[in-house]
Amino acid sequence: MGKGAHCQSCDIPMSNSEITYGTEKDGSESAEYCSRCYVRGDFTYQTEDVREYQAFVIDRMVDTGWWRPIAWLLTRQIPKLGRWKSM
Repeated sequence: MGKGAHCQSCDIPMSNSEITYGTEKDGSESAEYCSRCYVRGDFTYQTEDVREYQAFVIDRMVDTGWWRPIAWLLTRQIPKLGRWKSM
């Protein structure tokens, strides 16, 4: 992913200094997913239900201090990301 890109699972900006790229099964860096979503070639949150996943992300954001309406607003693009497009 280029600079300014976002994780194709959760939409977090990959330019965030706290975020690293996830890893593929062979240990190489993922080109699409962050380390919170993707480790050793598997998604850390297993679901095919994008709405369930959005609720999970919102809850995690609220747990870290985000106001729920803002968290909801920031997760609206998740269904359009690479992981979820085909579902």
